[in-house]
Amino acid sequence: MPILKRKSVKPGERYATKEPRKYIDLNEFDTGMESMASGPVVRVAEVYRYEDVRKLSDIVYNGDILMIDYSSIANDDLTLRRIISELKNIARDVNGDVAGVGKNLLVVTPTGMKISRKKIKGLS
Repeated sequence: MPILKRKSVKPGERYATKEPRKYIDLNEFDTGMESMASGPVVRVAEVYRYEDVRKLSDIVYNGDILMIDYSSIANDDLTLRRIISELKNIARDVNGDVAGVGKNLLVVTPTGMKISRKKIKGLS
């Protein structure tokens, strides 16, 4: 008599189980990483109108890095200029920096962080 017995599997079943397979929702899973973060956190935001900048300014004033996707207002030059001007003022207030990264992305850094404008090409 064998010690390990193979369970019979019906055609179309992956494993011989009586209950359905359960999955873990990663949004509900607490990794504890947020409490371990000791430095600034990179936050990603989307801007749809000029008034959204006021809410985002608190993030930079609190010392976090902010990446802003402005693709929804990329065609509105006046609003885009006002938003960039306001972000430059915020960066100046905290001694940070503002730079465009790629297409329709801006990065705002907090105190003491500067953004290099030189691209790193071909790491060989």
